[in-house]
Amino acid sequence: MIGIGLAGAIALLISILFTPYLIRVFSRQGFGQEIREEGPQGHKSKRGTPTMGGVAIMVAMWAGYLGAYGVIMLMGLRDRPSASGWLVMMLTTGLGLVGFLDDFIKIRKQRNLGLNKTAKLVGQLVVGITFAVLALRFADNYNQTPATYNLSFIRDISFISFGTIGFVVFCYGIIAAWSNAVNFTDGLDGLAGGSAAMVFGTYVVICFWQFRNDCTSFASAGCYDVRDPLDLAVVAAAAMGGCIGFLWWNAAPAKIFMGDTGSLALGGLVAGLSMMTRTELLMIVIGGIFAVEMLSVILQIAVFRATGKRIFRMAPFHHHFELAGWAETTVIIRFWLLGGVCAMFGLGLFYSEWLTAGGG
Repeated sequence: MIGIGLAGAIALLISILFTPYLIRVFSRQGFGQEIREEGPQGHKSKRGTPTMGGVAIMVAMWAGYLGAYGVIMLMGLRDRPSASGWLVMMLTTGLGLVGFLDDFIKIRKQRNLGLNKTAKLVGQLVVGITFAVLALRFADNYNQTPATYNLSFIRDISFISFGTIGFVVFCYGIIAAWSNAVNFTDGLDGLAGGSAAMVFGTYVVICFWQFRNDCTSFASAGCYDVRDPLDLAVVAAAAMGGCIGFLWWNAAPAKIFMGDTGSLALGGLVAGLSMMTRTELLMIVIGGIFAVEMLSVILQIAVFRATGKRIFRMAPFHHHFELAGWAETTVIIRFWLLGGVCAMFGLGLFYSEWLTAGGG
Protein backbone atom coordinates (compact mmCIF):
# COMPACT_ATOMS: atom_id res chain seq x y z
CA MET A 1 0.00 0.00 0.00
CA ILE A 2 2.91 2.36 0.77
CA GLY A 3 4.37 1.73 -2.69
CA ILE A 4 1.06 2.55 -4.39
CA GLY A 5 0.73 5.86 -2.56
CA LEU A 6 4.37 6.79 -3.16
CA ALA A 7 4.21 5.99 -6.88
CA GLY A 8 1.10 8.14 -7.36
CA ALA A 9 2.44 11.04 -5.30
CA ILE A 10 5.90 11.09 -6.93
CA ALA A 11 4.46 10.84 -10.44
CA LEU A 12 1.94 13.59 -9.71
CA LEU A 13 4.64 15.93 -8.38
CA ILE A 14 7.09 15.24 -11.22
CA SER A 15 4.39 15.67 -13.86
CA ILE A 16 3.18 19.01 -12.46
CA LEU A 17 6.71 20.40 -12.11
CA PHE A 18 8.30 18.93 -15.26
CA THR A 19 5.52 19.79 -17.74
CA PRO A 20 6.01 23.61 -17.61
CA TYR A 21 9.72 23.04 -18.27
CA LEU A 22 8.78 21.07 -21.39
CA ILE A 23 6.37 23.83 -22.43
CA ARG A 24 9.21 26.38 -22.35
CA VAL A 25 11.69 24.11 -24.15
CA PHE A 26 9.27 22.97 -26.84
CA SER A 27 8.05 26.54 -27.39
CA ARG A 28 11.62 27.76 -27.96
CA GLN A 29 12.25 24.88 -30.37
CA GLY A 30 9.03 25.55 -32.27
CA PHE A 31 7.58 22.13 -31.50
CA GLY A 32 4.00 23.26 -32.11
CA GLN A 33 0.93 21.22 -33.00
CA GLU A 34 -0.31 21.19 -36.59
CA ILE A 35 -4.10 21.22 -37.01
CA ARG A 36 -5.85 19.29 -39.76
CA GLU A 37 -7.68 21.55 -42.21
CA GLU A 38 -10.89 19.49 -42.23
CA GLY A 39 -11.22 19.64 -38.43
CA PRO A 40 -13.54 21.96 -36.48
CA GLN A 41 -12.76 25.59 -37.28
CA GLY A 42 -12.48 26.48 -33.59
CA HIS A 43 -9.36 24.32 -33.39
CA LYS A 44 -7.39 26.55 -35.76
CA SER A 45 -6.49 28.80 -32.83
CA LYS A 46 -4.65 25.87 -31.22
CA ARG A 47 -2.06 25.75 -34.00
CA GLY A 48 1.42 26.15 -32.55
CA THR A 49 0.57 24.90 -29.05
CA PRO A 50 3.52 22.77 -27.86
CA THR A 51 3.00 19.05 -28.37
CA MET A 52 4.80 15.81 -27.39
CA GLY A 53 3.78 16.43 -23.77
CA GLY A 54 3.44 12.68 -23.37
CA VAL A 55 7.16 12.82 -22.57
CA ALA A 56 6.22 14.37 -19.21
CA ILE A 57 3.76 11.56 -18.47
CA MET A 58 6.31 8.86 -19.24
CA VAL A 59 9.06 10.55 -17.22
CA ALA A 60 6.63 10.95 -14.31
CA MET A 61 5.58 7.28 -14.57
CA TRP A 62 9.16 6.03 -14.48
CA ALA A 63 10.04 8.40 -11.63
CA GLY A 64 6.99 7.29 -9.65
CA TYR A 65 7.55 3.59 -10.29
CA LEU A 66 11.30 3.52 -9.61
CA GLY A 67 11.10 6.09 -6.83
CA ALA A 68 8.43 4.11 -4.97
CA TYR A 69 10.47 0.92 -5.28
CA GLY A 70 13.61 2.69 -4.16
CA VAL A 71 11.89 3.75 -0.95
CA ILE A 72 10.18 0.44 -0.17
CA MET A 73 13.38 -1.52 -0.93
CA LEU A 74 15.27 0.71 1.52
CA MET A 75 12.53 0.00 4.05
CA GLY A 76 12.98 -3.74 3.44
CA LEU A 77 9.34 -4.21 2.41
CA ARG A 78 10.04 -5.69 -1.06
CA ASP A 79 13.05 -6.93 -2.98
CA ARG A 80 12.71 -5.50 -6.47
CA PRO A 81 10.20 -4.72 -9.25
CA SER A 82 8.61 -7.74 -10.92
CA ALA A 83 8.73 -9.00 -14.49
CA SER A 84 5.08 -7.93 -14.94
CA GLY A 85 5.84 -4.36 -13.93
CA TRP A 86 8.89 -4.11 -16.16
CA LEU A 87 7.02 -5.55 -19.15
CA VAL A 88 4.09 -3.16 -18.87
CA MET A 89 6.45 -0.20 -18.45
CA MET A 90 8.44 -1.41 -21.47
CA LEU A 91 5.28 -1.67 -23.57
CA THR A 92 4.22 1.84 -22.55
CA THR A 93 7.64 3.31 -23.32
CA GLY A 94 8.00 1.44 -26.61
CA LEU A 95 4.71 2.75 -27.97
CA GLY A 96 5.55 6.19 -26.59
CA LEU A 97 8.72 6.16 -28.72
CA VAL A 98 6.66 5.26 -31.80
CA GLY A 99 4.37 8.19 -31.00
CA PHE A 100 7.36 10.47 -30.43
CA LEU A 101 8.67 9.71 -33.94
CA ASP A 102 5.21 10.40 -35.34
CA ASP A 103 4.99 13.76 -33.54
CA PHE A 104 8.54 14.75 -34.49
CA ILE A 105 7.91 14.11 -38.19
CA LYS A 106 4.73 16.19 -38.03
CA ILE A 107 6.66 19.08 -36.52
CA ARG A 108 9.61 18.88 -38.90
CA LYS A 109 7.45 18.59 -42.01
CA GLN A 110 4.89 21.16 -40.78
CA ARG A 111 1.91 18.91 -41.46
CA ASN A 112 -0.71 16.98 -39.49
CA LEU A 113 0.51 13.61 -40.81
CA GLY A 114 3.60 12.04 -39.29
CA LEU A 115 4.54 8.39 -39.78
CA ASN A 116 2.66 6.78 -42.64
CA LYS A 117 0.30 3.92 -41.85
CA THR A 118 2.85 1.26 -42.74
CA ALA A 119 5.60 2.75 -40.56
CA LYS A 120 3.28 3.16 -37.58
CA LEU A 121 1.99 -0.39 -38.08
CA VAL A 122 5.55 -1.76 -38.14
CA GLY A 123 6.40 0.17 -34.97
CA GLN A 124 3.36 -1.15 -33.12
CA LEU A 125 4.05 -4.64 -34.49
CA VAL A 126 7.65 -4.74 -33.24
CA VAL A 127 6.70 -3.48 -29.78
CA GLY A 128 3.61 -5.70 -29.58
CA ILE A 129 5.33 -8.93 -30.64
CA THR A 130 8.26 -8.30 -28.29
CA PHE A 131 5.86 -7.77 -25.40
CA ALA A 132 3.78 -10.85 -26.30
CA VAL A 133 6.78 -13.17 -26.49
CA LEU A 134 8.31 -11.92 -23.24
CA ALA A 135 4.94 -12.01 -21.43
CA LEU A 136 4.86 -15.79 -21.86
CA ARG A 137 8.27 -16.19 -20.26
CA PHE A 138 9.78 -15.42 -16.83
CA ALA A 139 7.85 -18.03 -14.83
CA ASP A 140 8.05 -17.44 -11.07
CA ASN A 141 8.32 -19.96 -8.23
CA TYR A 142 4.65 -20.91 -8.74
CA ASN A 143 5.23 -21.47 -12.48
CA GLN A 144 3.14 -18.40 -13.28
CA THR A 145 4.00 -16.33 -16.33
CA PRO A 146 2.98 -12.64 -16.61
CA ALA A 147 0.35 -13.52 -19.23
CA THR A 148 -1.57 -16.64 -20.25
CA TYR A 149 -2.79 -18.11 -23.54
CA ASN A 150 -6.46 -17.64 -22.58
CA LEU A 151 -8.96 -14.93 -23.31
CA SER A 152 -10.19 -13.35 -20.09
CA PHE A 153 -13.11 -11.39 -18.70
CA ILE A 154 -12.43 -11.03 -14.98
CA ARG A 155 -10.59 -14.35 -14.89
CA ASP A 156 -9.21 -16.58 -17.62
CA ILE A 157 -11.89 -18.20 -19.79
CA SER A 158 -10.34 -21.67 -19.77
CA PHE A 159 -12.09 -23.04 -22.85
CA ILE A 160 -10.87 -20.16 -25.08
CA SER A 161 -7.13 -20.70 -25.53
CA PHE A 162 -5.06 -19.20 -28.35
CA GLY A 163 -1.83 -21.17 -28.25
CA THR A 164 1.51 -19.46 -28.71
CA ILE A 165 1.06 -18.09 -32.24
CA GLY A 166 -2.56 -17.20 -31.62
CA PHE A 167 -1.68 -15.36 -28.43
CA VAL A 168 0.99 -13.27 -30.17
CA VAL A 169 -1.54 -12.28 -32.86
CA PHE A 170 -4.23 -11.59 -30.25
CA CYS A 171 -1.80 -9.59 -28.12
CA TYR A 172 -0.82 -7.41 -31.07
CA GLY A 173 -4.50 -6.85 -31.90
CA ILE A 174 -5.25 -5.74 -28.33
CA ILE A 175 -2.26 -3.38 -28.26
CA ALA A 176 -3.03 -1.86 -31.67
CA ALA A 177 -6.72 -1.45 -30.82
CA TRP A 178 -6.22 0.30 -27.46
CA SER A 179 -3.33 2.49 -28.58
CA ASN A 180 -5.38 3.71 -31.54
CA ALA A 181 -8.51 4.10 -29.40
CA VAL A 182 -6.75 6.43 -26.94
CA ASN A 183 -5.15 8.22 -29.89
CA PHE A 184 -8.59 8.89 -31.40
CA THR A 185 -9.86 10.19 -28.05
CA ASP A 186 -7.02 12.69 -27.79
CA GLY A 187 -8.76 15.38 -29.82
CA LEU A 188 -9.91 17.84 -27.14
CA ASP A 189 -8.01 19.50 -24.32
CA GLY A 190 -7.66 17.05 -21.44
CA LEU A 191 -10.18 14.52 -22.78
CA ALA A 192 -7.78 11.57 -23.14
CA GLY A 193 -5.72 12.45 -20.06
CA GLY A 194 -8.72 12.75 -17.76
CA SER A 195 -10.36 9.61 -19.12
CA ALA A 196 -7.11 7.64 -18.79
CA ALA A 197 -6.65 8.79 -15.18
CA MET A 198 -10.06 7.28 -14.33
CA VAL A 199 -9.15 3.97 -15.97
CA PHE A 200 -5.82 3.76 -14.14
CA GLY A 201 -7.43 4.73 -10.85
CA THR A 202 -9.88 1.87 -11.32
CA TYR A 203 -7.00 -0.52 -11.96
CA VAL A 204 -5.25 0.57 -8.78
CA VAL A 205 -8.31 -0.77 -6.92
CA ILE A 206 -8.60 -3.92 -9.06
CA CYS A 207 -4.92 -4.83 -8.78
CA PHE A 208 -4.83 -4.22 -5.04
CA TRP A 209 -7.96 -6.37 -4.61
CA GLN A 210 -6.34 -9.13 -6.64
CA PHE A 211 -3.26 -8.86 -4.42
CA ARG A 212 -5.35 -9.17 -1.26
CA ASN A 213 -7.07 -12.25 -2.72
CA ASP A 214 -4.13 -13.85 -4.54
CA CYS A 215 -4.41 -17.63 -4.99
CA THR A 216 -0.72 -18.14 -4.17
CA SER A 217 -1.37 -16.71 -0.69
CA PHE A 218 -5.08 -17.37 -0.13
CA ALA A 219 -6.13 -20.52 -1.96
CA SER A 220 -9.85 -20.03 -1.47
CA ALA A 221 -13.01 -19.55 -3.51
CA GLY A 222 -12.89 -16.34 -5.48
CA CYS A 223 -9.09 -15.92 -5.35
CA TYR A 224 -7.24 -14.53 -8.38
CA ASP A 225 -4.54 -16.38 -10.31
CA VAL A 226 -2.73 -13.20 -11.36
CA ARG A 227 1.01 -12.74 -11.16
CA ASP A 228 2.43 -9.59 -9.45
CA PRO A 229 -0.87 -7.72 -8.91
CA LEU A 230 0.66 -5.39 -6.32
CA ASP A 231 3.40 -4.33 -8.73
CA LEU A 232 0.78 -3.66 -11.40
CA ALA A 233 -1.10 -1.51 -8.88
CA VAL A 234 2.09 0.54 -8.42
CA VAL A 235 2.36 1.00 -12.21
CA ALA A 236 -1.32 2.03 -12.44
CA ALA A 237 -0.88 4.50 -9.58
CA ALA A 238 2.18 6.05 -11.24
CA ALA A 239 0.25 6.38 -14.51
CA MET A 240 -2.73 7.94 -12.74
CA GLY A 241 -0.49 10.46 -10.96
CA GLY A 242 1.31 11.30 -14.20
CA CYS A 243 -1.97 11.87 -16.06
CA ILE A 244 -3.46 14.06 -13.31
CA GLY A 245 -0.30 16.16 -13.05
CA PHE A 246 -0.19 16.59 -16.83
CA LEU A 247 -3.88 17.45 -16.86
CA TRP A 248 -3.09 20.53 -14.75
CA TRP A 249 -1.45 22.02 -17.86
CA ASN A 250 -3.44 20.15 -20.51
CA ALA A 251 -6.93 21.15 -19.31
CA ALA A 252 -8.77 23.64 -21.54
CA PRO A 253 -7.32 25.92 -22.71
CA ALA A 254 -4.35 23.57 -23.03
CA LYS A 255 -0.83 24.92 -22.62
CA ILE A 256 0.55 21.68 -24.10
CA PHE A 257 -0.79 18.59 -25.88
CA MET A 258 0.26 15.02 -25.10
CA GLY A 259 0.49 14.20 -28.81
CA ASP A 260 0.87 10.69 -30.15
CA THR A 261 3.77 10.35 -27.71
CA GLY A 262 1.29 10.30 -24.86
CA SER A 263 -1.79 8.76 -26.45
CA LEU A 264 -0.01 5.71 -27.91
CA ALA A 265 1.88 5.18 -24.65
CA LEU A 266 -1.28 5.35 -22.54
CA GLY A 267 -3.12 3.08 -24.96
CA GLY A 268 -0.31 0.57 -24.64
CA LEU A 269 -0.56 0.72 -20.86
CA VAL A 270 -4.33 0.13 -21.04
CA ALA A 271 -3.70 -2.96 -23.19
CA GLY A 272 -0.87 -4.21 -20.98
CA LEU A 273 -2.84 -3.89 -17.76
CA SER A 274 -5.82 -5.70 -19.27
CA MET A 275 -3.69 -8.68 -20.29
CA MET A 276 -1.57 -8.88 -17.14
CA THR A 277 -4.60 -8.70 -14.83
CA ARG A 278 -6.67 -11.18 -16.90
CA THR A 279 -9.38 -8.56 -17.59
CA GLU A 280 -9.21 -8.07 -21.35
CA LEU A 281 -12.98 -8.06 -21.93
CA LEU A 282 -13.69 -6.12 -18.73
CA MET A 283 -11.41 -3.36 -20.02
CA ILE A 284 -13.92 -2.71 -22.81
CA VAL A 285 -16.35 -1.65 -20.08
CA ILE A 286 -13.89 0.24 -17.88
CA GLY A 287 -12.36 2.03 -20.87
CA GLY A 288 -15.74 2.37 -22.55
CA ILE A 289 -15.16 5.98 -23.59
CA PHE A 290 -12.10 4.91 -25.62
CA ALA A 291 -13.97 1.96 -27.11
CA VAL A 292 -16.88 4.17 -28.23
CA GLU A 293 -14.53 6.72 -29.78
CA MET A 294 -12.83 4.02 -31.84
CA LEU A 295 -16.14 2.42 -32.77
CA SER A 296 -17.39 5.79 -34.05
CA VAL A 297 -14.43 5.99 -36.43
CA ILE A 298 -14.95 2.43 -37.67
CA LEU A 299 -18.69 2.99 -38.22
CA GLN A 300 -18.11 6.31 -39.98
CA ILE A 301 -15.66 4.75 -42.43
CA ALA A 302 -17.72 1.58 -43.01
CA VAL A 303 -21.01 3.40 -43.60
CA PHE A 304 -19.40 6.05 -45.83
CA ARG A 305 -17.73 3.42 -48.01
CA ALA A 306 -20.95 1.42 -48.27
CA THR A 307 -23.44 4.26 -48.82
CA GLY A 308 -21.45 7.44 -49.44
CA LYS A 309 -23.14 9.03 -46.41
CA ARG A 310 -21.86 9.93 -42.96
CA ILE A 311 -23.68 8.92 -39.77
CA PHE A 312 -21.78 11.51 -37.70
CA ARG A 313 -20.96 15.08 -38.58
CA MET A 314 -17.34 14.13 -37.93
CA ALA A 315 -15.49 11.25 -36.33
CA PRO A 316 -14.17 10.60 -33.74
CA PHE A 317 -17.43 10.96 -31.86
CA HIS A 318 -16.48 14.01 -29.76
CA HIS A 319 -16.19 16.18 -32.89
CA HIS A 320 -19.80 15.33 -33.77
CA PHE A 321 -21.00 17.24 -30.70
CA GLU A 322 -18.64 20.14 -31.33
CA LEU A 323 -20.11 20.59 -34.80
CA ALA A 324 -23.59 20.30 -33.28
CA GLY A 325 -22.85 23.49 -31.32
CA TRP A 326 -21.63 22.18 -27.95
CA ALA A 327 -18.82 24.15 -26.35
CA GLU A 328 -15.53 22.25 -26.18
CA THR A 329 -15.50 22.27 -22.38
CA THR A 330 -19.06 20.93 -22.33
CA VAL A 331 -18.07 17.99 -24.52
CA ILE A 332 -15.00 17.29 -22.37
CA ILE A 333 -16.80 17.36 -19.03
CA ARG A 334 -19.71 15.25 -20.25
CA PHE A 335 -17.35 12.69 -21.76
CA TRP A 336 -15.42 12.63 -18.48
CA LEU A 337 -18.70 11.93 -16.69
CA LEU A 338 -19.45 9.09 -19.09
CA GLY A 339 -15.91 7.80 -18.63
CA GLY A 340 -16.40 7.83 -14.86
CA VAL A 341 -19.67 5.93 -15.21
CA CYS A 342 -17.94 3.30 -17.38
CA ALA A 343 -15.11 2.93 -14.86
CA MET A 344 -17.47 2.59 -11.91
CA PHE A 345 -19.70 0.13 -13.76
CA GLY A 346 -16.66 -1.97 -14.66
CA LEU A 347 -15.49 -1.92 -11.05
CA GLY A 348 -18.98 -2.98 -9.97
CA LEU A 349 -18.87 -5.92 -12.39
CA PHE A 350 -15.47 -6.90 -11.01
CA TYR A 351 -16.70 -6.89 -7.43
CA SER A 352 -19.99 -8.62 -8.18
CA GLU A 353 -18.13 -11.42 -9.98
CA TRP A 354 -15.97 -11.86 -6.89
CA LEU A 355 -19.09 -12.24 -4.74
CA THR A 356 -20.59 -14.70 -7.21
CA ALA A 357 -17.38 -16.71 -7.32
CA GLY A 358 -17.61 -17.27 -3.59
CA GLY A 359 -15.28 -14.57 -2.38
CA GLY A 360 -17.81 -12.68 -0.26
